[in-house]
Amino acid sequence: MNHAPVLPTPADQQRLALLIEAEAIQLREFIALLEREESLLVAGDIDALLALTQDKNERYRRLQRLSDDRALLLGRLGRTPSDAAIREICAKLPRVLARWEEVIELAGKARDRNDLNGKLIVERMAHNQAALSVLLTAADQPPLYDAEGHSRPIGGGRMLGSA
Repeated sequence: MNHAPVLPTPADQQRLALLIEAEAIQLREFIALLEREESLLVAGDIDALLALTQDKNERYRRLQRLSDDRALLLGRLGRTPSDAAIREICAKLPRVLARWEEVIELAGKARDRNDLNGKLIVERMAHNQAALSVLLTAADQPPLYDAEGHSRPIGGGRMLGSA
């Protein structure tokens, strides 16, 4: 429901510039969290991952609010939220355009790093599932013991508690 494009005022351009700047800052911080998440996934530090997840979700919500604010501003100016609209409004603002390029680049890095972390999570889950399967299979086999009381993998001993 966009209306005809409206010529942006200097205040509109400044607001857009501030939103882009804030988005660049938030994306850098989000990427740092994703890098930390990757190292925790590799290390298998579940407790630290749980704490980090809360920070990551909050940072994502901040990024979403900035994106929503940018879309509202562009909509008020009769434009769809797009790269082309931002480039049009900021055509005579090279520093803002440079920051917008950075936002696009950072967003791509965040997406790639998030995808990598997703793959690490799937690997970790598969590893945990395999370990759980081994444990469950082992649980179906009661441990057997030899005459000296040492456990033996299969056969040749007597089950604990049997005569």
